[in-house]
Amino acid sequence: MSDLSKLTISAARDGMRRGDFTSTEITQSCLTEIENARFLNAFVHNTPEIALDQANTADTRIAEGDAPDMCGIPLGIKDLFCTKGVPSQAASAILNGFKPEYESTITSQLWTAGAVMLGKLNMDEFAMGSSNETSTYGDVVNPWRRDGSNTQLTPGGSSGGSASAVAADLCLGATGTDTGGSIRQPAAFVGITGMKPTYGRCSRWGIVAFASSLDQAGPMTKSVRDAAILLGAMAGHDPKDSTSAELAVPDFEAALTGDIKGKKIGLPKEYRMDGMPGEIEKLWADGAEMMRDAGAELVDISLPHTKYALPAYYVVAPAEASSNLARYDGVRFGHRAALSQGDGITEMYEKTRAEGFGDEVKRRVMIGTYVLSAGFYDAYYNRARKVRTLIKKDFEDVFAQGIDAILTPATPSAAFGLGEMTDADPVQMYLNDVFTVTVNLAGLPGIAVPAGVDNQGLPLALQLIGRPWEEADLLNHAYALEQAAGFVAKPEKWW
Repeated sequence: MSDLSKLTISAARDGMRRGDFTSTEITQSCLTEIENARFLNAFVHNTPEIALDQANTADTRIAEGDAPDMCGIPLGIKDLFCTKGVPSQAASAILNGFKPEYESTITSQLWTAGAVMLGKLNMDEFAMGSSNETSTYGDVVNPWRRDGSNTQLTPGGSSGGSASAVAADLCLGATGTDTGGSIRQPAAFVGITGMKPTYGRCSRWGIVAFASSLDQAGPMTKSVRDAAILLGAMAGHDPKDSTSAELAVPDFEAALTGDIKGKKIGLPKEYRMDGMPGEIEKLWADGAEMMRDAGAELVDISLPHTKYALPAYYVVAPAEASSNLARYDGVRFGHRAALSQGDGITEMYEKTRAEGFGDEVKRRVMIGTYVLSAGFYDAYYNRARKVRTLIKKDFEDVFAQGIDAILTPATPSAAFGLGEMTDADPVQMYLNDVFTVTVNLAGLPGIAVPAGVDNQGLPLALQLIGRPWEEADLLNHAYALEQAAGFVAKPEKWW
């Protein structure tokens, strides 16, 4: 059964319980697909021995009749998650050769639940990017192509490897991280479901930090149901992470009734951007009609500080990044530059970072250092923090009015070609996050659901934003949207 890699998590779970196939068979199918899809450059550290060993153990657990939902499910793990004894480089040359002696909390929970690790997935360096073109491993290629064109497209970023691998059926699901849209934007570009939970729902311990007050891990899957199942295994309180919420993890899958009758869906007027492509505008309007047809009430709302979100994000995130990346100095782990005679510790720091960090990381570290410097701290960083508070209050005010979820576009366009934006003004690339960064600044849960295709046959997605800690309710809204949209398109295999 060579098509086993095409299964959803829920179908694989149910089929293994019935004895239709084993985890070992699904895992072998995925390993074959990974080998045949090297051109996509999604997997960068393959772990077939670990995968088959874990699959064998999972098959035993399932046979004994006491296995969690994720038992036997083959996953790809974003290279930002530390995995014991397996390279964990955050796609950066500065961490070349780094193999942690510990396991991140989330991957540890997944292995305890019986999930299977196929390998580590490509990403933008230190999760800084929107196109997966800043990786030390090279670009990831989107499995989708424009109709009648061979142009290679971006899978989005920073979780581009995760997005490409799930869309191309190399794995049944993947972990991603989202600092300003890095789960939702790539999910939208490849036609899969991607969810960013509430900040604090999933532990950040053992995940290489980009911007600590914004980073949040989440699931990238083939369906909303799969996202609910995978999130259930990833979420939970962790005493090792001081920002982890001490809240019980509900049964997210059980919440998927599809019933949203009487629910209020907000449509923020500020998301109607000047120059928004007509196809995105139509998709949003169609999505709103789908929600209305499902019994929801549509309400026009205002999030007045949205226009300041992108500038505030690109002050706060680089500031935190410059602080977090100061630890990469060539002293304790990772790359160390070769030194000339007479070089001191300052020269070692300078040469190591110059060689180890890519251009985008250097750019953001310099921005961050600048906005935190003595003369500019109040003018930039403190002001951005105040704006962030106002953005958070906008959402609180809207939810206080009884809004249950907010519907917006997920991205301002479909996937663009590799190289089409890298030579342009970097601000053009940053604009890809325009619909997603507010969610991170406010710490809210958000989910991207594929809902249609553009005139060139590429997937487009809508975003739903939920109340804090109410992921179960948000997933149910997303499930209703998914059912109504009926998106089943897959990329035609050419790789």
